[in-house]
Amino acid sequence: MTTHTIVLASRNKKKTQEVSEILEPYGFRVIPVTEFPHVSEVDEDGQTFAENAARKASQVARELGQWVIGEDSGLMVDALKGAPGIYSARYSGPDATDESNNAKLQTELSGIPQDRRGAGYVCSVALSNPQGEIRIAVEGTCRGRILTEASGSGGFGYDPYFLIPEYHRTFGDLSSVVKHRISHRAKAFARFAPMLLKIAAEFGTR
Repeated sequence: MTTHTIVLASRNKKKTQEVSEILEPYGFRVIPVTEFPHVSEVDEDGQTFAENAARKASQVARELGQWVIGEDSGLMVDALKGAPGIYSARYSGPDATDESNNAKLQTELSGIPQDRRGAGYVCSVALSNPQGEIRIAVEGTCRGRILTEASGSGGFGYDPYFLIPEYHRTFGDLSSVVKHRISHRAKAFARFAPMLLKIAAEFGTR
């Protein structure tokens, strides 16, 4: 199988690993933007996940002169009117960590009963050509519920608190094999990958 190398406009190591594992069977080797230290930070000031994903892909693609994948994802909690939403990564402030974000989420949901803790993960993925033009844009979602206590050490972000009712497990509990089949990111990339394969001939091999 021909292997194509493509850049992911992300500095999140765990996200890069997850995307790499999802796309590897399709013949793509994913490299993070951190391998290009001169690339500037993208100002994620879009109003939606889709806008931010497209912005990341387009800006980095123009700077590198390469095909680039942009991805933006987050958690939308029903009882919080969709928060943290596009602010998921920095929910607790500019120096946010997974721990501080989860602590704030639990504070905001304090007193909310389990049956009203419905939530959804959303993932938007975009592909830009070297000129900064978006060629693919897809989205995937996954519904679940927010627990009051963490369970499992896998995944990242809000995963240990995000329960998948059908499995009676959180994303922190589930193996990567299962998560890569049912998660918001898996669903988005399941739509994205076949489209990417059709375009792959345009950017050759490395």
